[in-house]
Amino acid sequence: MNCALNQPAGRRPAFTLIELLVVVAIIAIVIGLLLPGVQKVREAAARVQCTNHLKQIGLAFHNHHSQFGFFPTGGWKDSWPTYVNGQPAVGQQQGAGWGFQILPFIEAENTWRGGGATTDIDRTLVAVATTNKTYFCPSRRPPQTVTYSAPKFLDGVEATHALCDYAASNTEKTGVVLERVPVRVTDITDGTSATLMVGEKRMNLLELGQQQSDDNEGYTAGWSSDTIRYTDRAPAPDHEMGGNGFKRFGSSHPGRFNVALADGSVTRISYSIDPAVFESLGHKSDGRVISATDY
Repeated sequence: MNCALNQPAGRRPAFTLIELLVVVAIIAIVIGLLLPGVQKVREAAARVQCTNHLKQIGLAFHNHHSQFGFFPTGGWKDSWPTYVNGQPAVGQQQGAGWGFQILPFIEAENTWRGGGATTDIDRTLVAVATTNKTYFCPSRRPPQTVTYSAPKFLDGVEATHALCDYAASNTEKTGVVLERVPVRVTDITDGTSATLMVGEKRMNLLELGQQQSDDNEGYTAGWSSDTIRYTDRAPAPDHEMGGNGFKRFGSSHPGRFNVALADGSVTRISYSIDPAVFESLGHKSDGRVISATDY
């Protein structure tokens, strides 16, 4: 008699516990091998997007120069968007920083004009609160805001502030973006291809979205560590320790961070760049010759 006839109808052989554990282990190994590759692909895509954002910002700086005869300024310290007779002021009269001043050139003219609000205070509140994806690096975060009230902002009115991942050169006032004073291409005597204009800023990842001192006033703020950084301090990657970004340039990218040079081109700079070279890269007229091999 065929022994198969003695098996219960519909019953199939099953995995033993050991076989199941082996299969699970194999799947875990495969996932472990694939995950770094997936992460590298995602980072590469995010870096490309970040590069494109800086390319748009660099082009906007030059379009601003073409229309007004100078690059955007860093605005006035502790100031916000300035409207005169309902129109955004330009040049030395504009209190807001470069991030606000280039809005018409990154397809955000409606925000620049205050979104149709009828009073200057409401125009300011609209502009300050409106995020723009061009100002965020996807390796770090999506567009983000923080809401709070501060005595120096419109007499303590609670407001939402749209943040920013990029900063201009430099806080020591030797770069392309100065407090109040407009800079022209002819002022960049070291050459536009050898002068840093805007780059990614270093941040504390544990405090993203919170009211930290260098990431709370947002991209519209005048002469603020939110949008202006030092080049006489060495750049560094983002961190997860105490403190903020310490007014340095840097990013969430491994190894290097992106910057837009004064000629509008975008390049990557190593965190291990010679500090003296980086300081000169931020200076528009110190006379030092810098080549791409230096960074």
